Amino acid sequence: MMRGISFAGLAMVGLLAVAAARGQETEGIAAFQRGQYAEARALLEKAPASAHGRVFLALARAAMGECAAVAGELKTQFEQTADADLRRLAGLALVQCDLSQNRLDEAFPVEARLEALYPKDADVLYEAARLYMKGWNDTIFQMFQKTPASFRVNQISAEIFEIQNRYTEAIAEYRKAIEKNGAALNLHFRLGRALLMESHSTASLDAAEKEFEAELALNPTDAVAEQQIGLILVAKQKPEEATARFEKALALSPDFPEAMQALAKCRMDAKQYDAAIALLERLVRLQPRNEGAHYSLMMAYRNTGRTEDALREKQEIEKLSRPPEGEFTEFLKKLGEKAPEK
Repeated sequence: MMRGISFAGLAMVGLLAVAAARGQETEGIAAFQRGQYAEARALLEKAPASAHGRVFLALARAAMGECAAVAGELKTQFEQTADADLRRLAGLALVQCDLSQNRLDEAFPVEARLEALYPKDADVLYEAARLYMKGWNDTIFQMFQKTPASFRVNQISAEIFEIQNRYTEAIAEYRKAIEKNGAALNLHFRLGRALLMESHSTASLDAAEKEFEAELALNPTDAVAEQQIGLILVAKQKPEEATARFEKALALSPDFPEAMQALAKCRMDAKQYDAAIALLERLVRLQPRNEGAHYSLMMAYRNTGRTEDALREKQEIEKLSRPPEGEFTEFLKKLGEKAPEK
C-alpha cells in the first residue's frame, strides 16, 4: 500500500444507507470503512455497477497505491456527481493522491474547490493543512537551494526562529538580512519586534525604538510602527510623547484598535475622561467582545459620574466572562462533567 494514502476516519454520513440493499456493494463499502482495502476492492469489483460502487472501488484502489489508474474516475465523480458525499470523498482522494505524488499544482485547485463546498469540514481542512505545509516546505527548500545568499533566506530563517521563541537567533538573522538589503520594507520592524520579545530592558527598548524609526524612514505610513514606538515611550514613562505617537497611528489608520485602546489609556491617565470615552465607545463598536475596552469604558463612565452607563458596561463584562452555552456545554454534559453554572 502506498504510504500516505489513508481514508480511515473520514465521515461517511449517509453513504451506507444509500447502499443498504446492495449486498456485495454494501459489504465492500463496509470493508473499506474498516480499512480492509483489498477485501473492499474484491467485493466492489464483483458488485453491480453503481455510482457509489465505482467511487468506493476507486477509493480502495487509490488506498492500495493505484492513484494513476483511478485518477480519471475520481476526477469525473468530483466534477460531475450530484451527490455531495461522493463528491467530497472523490475530492479528498484526489488531493491525497496528488500529495503522495508531489503534484501540488493539481492538488491546489481541487482543495480550493473542496474548501468552497465544505468550509467547515474537518477532513477537508486537514487536507488543506497538509497541502499548504507541503507547499511551504518545498518552497523553503528551493529558497535555500537556489538563493542561499539572498536576504530573504535570512529573513525566513529569522521568522522560523521567532516561531520557535528563539529570539537571539532571530535577531541575528534579521540583522544579516538588513546588512544585505537595508531598504527592504518590514525588516527593521520585525527586528524591533524580536528585540522586544527577547527583553524589555532599557537597552532593548532603545534598540527596538531605533528599528521602528528606521522602518518609518522607509515607510512613513506604517501605523503599526508608530504604535510600537508609542508603547515603548509609555514603558519609558514619556506619556506626552507616547500620546503623540498613538494619535499619529490613528491618523494613518483610523480603525486601528490597539492604537485606539492605547490612546484611550493615555487619556485616562491624564484624566481626560471625555476624550477617553469617545475613543472607547468607538472601540467597543469595532470590537464588541473586547473585555479590556469595556472595563476601561466602565471606569471612565464611573469617573465622570455616569453611573447607569458604568453599570451597563459592568453587565456587558459579566456576559463576556460567562462560559458559552450551547454545543460546548452539551459536549461537557456528554462527557459526564459538570456544565458551567449559568
